Amino acid sequence: MKALVINCTLKRSPNPSNTEALARVVAERLEKDGVDVEIVRAVDLAIEPGVISEPVRAGDAWPGVHDKLLDAEILVMASPTWLGRPSSVAQQVLERMDALMSETDDEGRPVAYNRVAGVVVTGNEDGAHHVISEISGALADIGYTIPGQAWTYWHLGPSPGPDYLDDEQGRGWSHRTGRAMAANLYGVASALAARPLGAPPG
Repeated sequence: MKALVINCTLKRSPNPSNTEALARVVAERLEKDGVDVEIVRAVDLAIEPGVISEPVRAGDAWPGVHDKLLDAEILVMASPTWLGRPSSVAQQVLERMDALMSETDDEGRPVAYNRVAGVVVTGNEDGAHHVISEISGALADIGYTIPGQAWTYWHLGPSPGPDYLDDEQGRGWSHRTGRAMAANLYGVASALAARPLGAPPG
């Protein structure tokens, strides 16, 4: 089984990413179940704005990410909170993923069917639940199955404060929730592999 983590931080590599640090807790738990995990930092890629899977123009990196999505049974979207909302990078990724809604497999199923997804959020102000709801709702629209409690977050809201990598407060809870998230993602992905959803009725 494969998992893809898309880190939607605004920080380019090699800058440390609080969001990726927490996402790695989820990734490590998935790896213990034998899942092959790949982490992609979207801001490092030349992803063009758009709502199609094909290249928007020469050099567009999205088709490569699209292939990784179709190769993974598990997707983890990881985003910081900015102004109480998902990052602009997360929104851009979701807009490109919108094209998946019209893509089907050989059996007529939307290509996101029988794949599961969850959300990781970090931020030093409130807004984590709103970000989780927005991203989870979008992924469900696209066709992903969202297991119960397939999320974790860390924040020190309300008011600005230190970042995840700068403060130990709350990390224990975030890590426990992240490991539970990983277990739920793996469990539901395994169930769907054993008994996959069929094409929607006509």
